[in-house]
Amino acid sequence: MSKKIAPFGLWPSPISPELLGIRLRLEDVQFDSDGQTLVWIEGRSGRRVLVVRKPGDAPRDLTDTLKVIGGIGYGGGDFTVRNGVVVFASGGRLYRQSLDSGRARTITTQFGDAASPAISPDGSKILFIHSYERRDCLALVDAEGARWPVQLATGSDFYMQPAWHPDGQQIAWVEWDHPQMPWDGCRLMTARLNGAELTDIKQIYGDDQTPVFQPEFSADGRFLAFIANDGEWDTLRTLELSTSEMRVLAENASLLEPAWVQGMRSFGWNGSRLVYARNDKGWRSLWAVEATGGESALIETAPYTWFGQVTVSTQGQVAFIASSPKTPTRIVSLADGQLRVEKYSETESIPVEYLPEPQAIEWPAPDGTPVHGLYYPPSNPAFTAEGLPPAIVNIHGGPTSARMASYNSDAVYFASRGFAYIEVNYRGSTGYGRAYMLALREKWGPVDAEDAVGAAGALAALGLADPARMVIMGGSAGGFTVLNCLVHYPGVFRAGVNLFGVSNLFTLEDETHKFEERYNASLVGELPAAAEHFKKWSAVFHADHIRDPLAVFQGADDKVVLPDQSESIVEALLRNKVPHVFRLYAGEGHGWRKSETIIDYYQTLNKFLKEYVLLA
Repeated sequence: MSKKIAPFGLWPSPISPELLGIRLRLEDVQFDSDGQTLVWIEGRSGRRVLVVRKPGDAPRDLTDTLKVIGGIGYGGGDFTVRNGVVVFASGGRLYRQSLDSGRARTITTQFGDAASPAISPDGSKILFIHSYERRDCLALVDAEGARWPVQLATGSDFYMQPAWHPDGQQIAWVEWDHPQMPWDGCRLMTARLNGAELTDIKQIYGDDQTPVFQPEFSADGRFLAFIANDGEWDTLRTLELSTSEMRVLAENASLLEPAWVQGMRSFGWNGSRLVYARNDKGWRSLWAVEATGGESALIETAPYTWFGQVTVSTQGQVAFIASSPKTPTRIVSLADGQLRVEKYSETESIPVEYLPEPQAIEWPAPDGTPVHGLYYPPSNPAFTAEGLPPAIVNIHGGPTSARMASYNSDAVYFASRGFAYIEVNYRGSTGYGRAYMLALREKWGPVDAEDAVGAAGALAALGLADPARMVIMGGSAGGFTVLNCLVHYPGVFRAGVNLFGVSNLFTLEDETHKFEERYNASLVGELPAAAEHFKKWSAVFHADHIRDPLAVFQGADDKVVLPDQSESIVEALLRNKVPHVFRLYAGEGHGWRKSETIIDYYQTLNKFLKEYVLLA
């Protein structure tokens, strides 16, 4: 069948705003200690529900009215499961619930926030991270909630990833202090539990310049495994507890994800072996290696090219959240070399021809550093067009983060309509070595803006997009870059799309949550010495220079980037009569969760792009 001719960007597409609005968000998956039962979290519009699948049974919802979510920082560490019981966080409390029947029962009172529960091997105690009035600690409570929780470790600014030794007497955790972020440097700690007190406290690895991630004891209690970034690349290590011998099992690889949330996992114990995920410039693979060393063996996981929340059962099964550019997000298990889909996030009714395949591209920064991006071409089997397509230049948030070759609903949405689409992994992104990540230190603003403009130039030079119809889009830290590009590089982009972007670095430090309140110290510099940099790259002080059309989207309940960061920009747009749209979504925070918000966002964006880019 011959293709119809229609203008790029205006192709009819089966990927509708309504379709994106009803997709499930699959956010974590864990095995119970029986080695067969799976528990996971599904995000359904504004709800987050725990789901259980027992062997031979259909998946079943465990929670109804309670919203399952950890309340520290950006969240995460929402639940844990052991011995037929799930413990989860909701509304600042910990709850426990049987996987068989019955309703959830409270363990802790509503006092501060809780995350990352970890049930002791005998099921009698729960470690967790607690935060109250900006003071965090590692805490302990009995599993029945009969007594008040006690503070075990205090004095550090942040705690993460508590873990039990199989003997129930030793524990491990990660801690760090301002102004470090966990990917800058943190400490892996161990201790013995003597009643409600810690003894024999040791710092095993890490410091202010060495991040550590995910301590996990082996099932036989012989080893403690963890990931560290102690050079240009990461290492997977084991510590033999009886001899204090440390071994490096994997090195010269990107293994450590920036720990933006509690409860992140990228490896698990499988008997005497470790199963771990490795990132190669945006493509992930799964590997296994013996705890005592040796060559790593690749585990076949086609068609999936991205994995998250790797978990291993006591019987050797592996489960993870997986996807690929042509495979929407799923919960997948792996046993005896066979992959099984446990849960789909959507109907997967879209023909694969509409799903674009990304191509890794590079271009030189002004200082000669190769900058990385994932380019998605227009993809629609029914339509074609003459000339070059318009392009969406997307800037990820963080900024210490990256976009990978996972299923990308935005890329699919825009490419199916005839847009080119590029994810810019600008200097400062992760997955390309520590030096690449550190290139943004005290240069947030100029460097990411240079790389965004460089991406547009690269697309034009390669003949992949129309240089007169480039759109820059980004959220949070990405929105910061969007605003600065419109201020400092007017006319490069036909229009901008800013989602809850930072416009004022000064007020950000005073208003944002504890986790990021000192983030600017490394990204921009310390005040007052860096005041000039703060002002130059805070778009609110230069918003009168914005002349390109701008769409602004903001959550009214955002506690990370408060609404005034967007509202101050919109005031300048109104004052200067700059074409724009503004949506302030009630009940939304730092990102969209409600179906009605998601639908309105894409519908509004469609109209904006049509008016100011495609038909202008």
